[in-house]
Amino acid sequence: MLLTDPRDRCRLRLERMTQTDICIAGAGIIGLSLALELHDRGLSVIVLDAGAAMQQASTAAAGMLAADDPHNPPEISELSRFSLSLYPAFLARVHSLSGVAVRFQTQRTLQALAGNRAPTLPQELRAKLLIEENSTALDPDSGFIFLAERSIDPRQLAAALIAAVANTPIQAIYDSPVISTSYGAGSVTVHTPAATIQASHFIDCTGAWAGSSDNDANFRAIPVKGQMLSLALPADLPLRTTVRTEDIYIVPRTLGPAAGRAIVGATVEEAGFDKTVEPAAIESLRQRAISLIPGLAHATIVDSWAGLRPATPDRLPILGPHPTRPHHWLATGHYRNGILLAPATAQVMSDLILDRTPDISLEAFSASRHTLSLAIGVL
Repeated sequence: MLLTDPRDRCRLRLERMTQTDICIAGAGIIGLSLALELHDRGLSVIVLDAGAAMQQASTAAAGMLAADDPHNPPEISELSRFSLSLYPAFLARVHSLSGVAVRFQTQRTLQALAGNRAPTLPQELRAKLLIEENSTALDPDSGFIFLAERSIDPRQLAAALIAAVANTPIQAIYDSPVISTSYGAGSVTVHTPAATIQASHFIDCTGAWAGSSDNDANFRAIPVKGQMLSLALPADLPLRTTVRTEDIYIVPRTLGPAAGRAIVGATVEEAGFDKTVEPAAIESLRQRAISLIPGLAHATIVDSWAGLRPATPDRLPILGPHPTRPHHWLATGHYRNGILLAPATAQVMSDLILDRTPDISLEAFSASRHTLSLAIGVL
């Protein structure tokens, strides 16, 4: 029988190989990064996804590596900086496996100070953004600071990461949702429509869907909708610096197929799993971007979309063992920092699974912290 669809080939391989060291649910940036790390440490890995790889929050993101964003919870500061330190090696590994180089799009961010929403940038700041690209000195009363902060294009990273995984023995099985899990001595049995997989460890990396595969209401992620748009920048607005205030960010693309555009975001809506793109919300974002940088009035909308951020009530990730299910692990709740935190998540989760002590404390990210919050009804 001739199989022309790679998904069919994956299904047949899965039917013949039902035992593995690691079974990961979720082929987003967290799941695929973790799969690469565990494979690199010598373990066999199967990755499942209910749809296609990198199709949810991973490619909806703006790609800011915002470790010093003043609006981040302070508890993720150490994890964020650890992840930043790993990023060059992470991208190098993806490049070596895929042949695709993912480069940093920007090198700095103009960050509004807390409490300063700054409806319009002062003229001198606009000059620094457009002309004095390397300048970092600002008037103390400007209400802004420059951060040494990079960004990447998550859609470039998605293509490279998928190709990297495809060039390893990792089994990536798409269109294969987890129906249920069951637990025995030293293993987890994962039930899918195509097959049953017996794994030494099961890791839920399904983002906003985490915890829902086995109807566990106690440790379920909260989907937080974010609507965004892409603008084609006018020729006289060569923006190369990210601009961010408390309620808007503008992230330019400087390299690759999206060069000359800027990503504007994002709404924050607890609207369940609704991904409807609403013209009024997109126009509101555009107007806020124009109020910040008036030259964007001449930019045209190229695209708009919505993604679902995986959140928790305290907006901190869940990283570690499931409190009641043996050999079952959770890596979710990264909220607005999934792109930033992927390399560190892969490292620390691999350490935990291999019974090694991670380089940083994960106490703040334990799933057990939510056992007293069941009345909230979302975890």
